[in-house]
Amino acid sequence: MDLLQDLKWRGIIYQQTDEEGLKELLEKESISIYCGIDPTADSMHIGHLLPFLTLRRFQQHGHRPLPVIGGATGLIGDPSGKSEERNLLTVETVQHNADSIKEQLKRIFDFDGENGAVMVNNYDWTSTTDLVTFLRDIGKHIGVNYMLAKDTIANRLETGISFTEFTYTILQAMDFNHLYETYNCKLQIGGSDQWGNITTGLELIRKKQEEGAKAYGLTIPLVTKADGTKFGKTESGAVWLDAQKTSPYEFYQFWINTADADVVKYLKYFTFLSHEEIESLEQAVETEPHLRKAQKVLAGEMTKLIHGEASLEQAIKISAALFSGDIKSLTASEIKQGFKDVPSFEAEQGELSLVDLLVQAKISPSKRQAREDIQNGAVSINGDKVTNLTHMLSEEDRIEGEFTIIRRGKKKYTMIKYTN
Repeated sequence: MDLLQDLKWRGIIYQQTDEEGLKELLEKESISIYCGIDPTADSMHIGHLLPFLTLRRFQQHGHRPLPVIGGATGLIGDPSGKSEERNLLTVETVQHNADSIKEQLKRIFDFDGENGAVMVNNYDWTSTTDLVTFLRDIGKHIGVNYMLAKDTIANRLETGISFTEFTYTILQAMDFNHLYETYNCKLQIGGSDQWGNITTGLELIRKKQEEGAKAYGLTIPLVTKADGTKFGKTESGAVWLDAQKTSPYEFYQFWINTADADVVKYLKYFTFLSHEEIESLEQAVETEPHLRKAQKVLAGEMTKLIHGEASLEQAIKISAALFSGDIKSLTASEIKQGFKDVPSFEAEQGELSLVDLLVQAKISPSKRQAREDIQNGAVSINGDKVTNLTHMLSEEDRIEGEFTIIRRGKKKYTMIKYTN
């Protein structure tokens, strides 16, 4: 099965400008392919992953990926999918964001070998183009009527669009033309909302390059969930690739909690497992859904790709400890990950009555209720039940001297943090 057939099997292709022409090109030669991201935040989230993982699939088939950081376009603002103007970011903020995103892209691509990825920033060539040159050499080739017909612009005409965002599609077209000239880049990949920007690039190449010059565009479908809720969102917000924003444990948990109705689609979209491996897991979903084999493989593959083997092992360890209640087996750093979103209470160092702590931390509403909870075996310290009413929390109850995890009932956890 060739690359395009594989992409179709995985459900990754949404639109193509010339399917047969691209198929012939890929069979004939190795080309450079680009996908871009505007650094509007200092981290990518999982909603950004599919186009770049698709770019990596092309690399695995011998083509050169060009991940493009939109250092210039990020200063302008893409009107795609927006009903109002974006707030403009400073040059310093965009540069900081770009540097952070570069490190994340390094985890996805192979930068060595004949078809090693080349990461570029469109600020490098856009910032050196003066206004008159831009208007004469680029803007002259893109008609206003042509731009007004683009959905991304037409949808904004009623609510208003600035000249700044109006020119965004021309800037991205300039990127494609520059990469065509510099890296023999003949294909741009993007999300389904980028179709208008991609085809503007093809129009510029057709008019600027030699007669018969040919380039192609391919878009990826919007990732959806079977229940209609938005992919990539949790109660605490977006699932980021930055471990400081979304810990490897939280990242792992997001994928392992994938619904049966979605897991096979996500295995096809996001992993590099073979057809046979995915079909085997699909069978497991149908015959042994309670084992959640497909979810475990999906979570493992994605966490390993983005955070590495060590972080995956740590995420699995935290998950197992929380499931079994063996809190004492965790380190302080693992406690921070596993209990990041539970209520917390700061207590002073030294011995502290358990009854008093339950009330002070608002785990139990009164001393009377606290005593009942303890006597009834409803209170655990670091996974161990405590039924002694006179129990005093001491150094032995602190994990690495930093935390004590108290559970009341089956699910109500509180993290006790100790001040110096």
